[in-house]
Amino acid sequence: MTDFLPKEVLEGLELARKRDLKRRSRLRVKVGDATYPILRTWDTGFALDRDNTEHLRGLVDVFDGTRHLYQALIVATKDDGHEMSFEFKRSTVASDKPPLDYDRPDDAPIALLPR
Repeated sequence: MTDFLPKEVLEGLELARKRDLKRRSRLRVKVGDATYPILRTWDTGFALDRDNTEHLRGLVDVFDGTRHLYQALIVATKDDGHEMSFEFKRSTVASDKPPLDYDRPDDAPIALLPR
């Protein structure tokens, strides 16, 4: 079907598809001050728009809106023409409380009241 469409129409369809994916996805990758919308995700990685992400690699933070999901070490794996695929070397789930170095008893107080 795409063999019969002019090149300009195919490019317009691809731009509309990317715009729709960016609008629907709340997931973002943040590297320093730069933020990139995630187009697709899977268990071992994600895909971004290829325009400005060819140089992206290393330690990144993944957000769902404003909620920090995890921190990941990534590497670029595949260039699909309009998308760049990245795979996780490792990913660590972000937590809002510090890790405990010991087992906390069930009857331990939650907080101390001032006198």
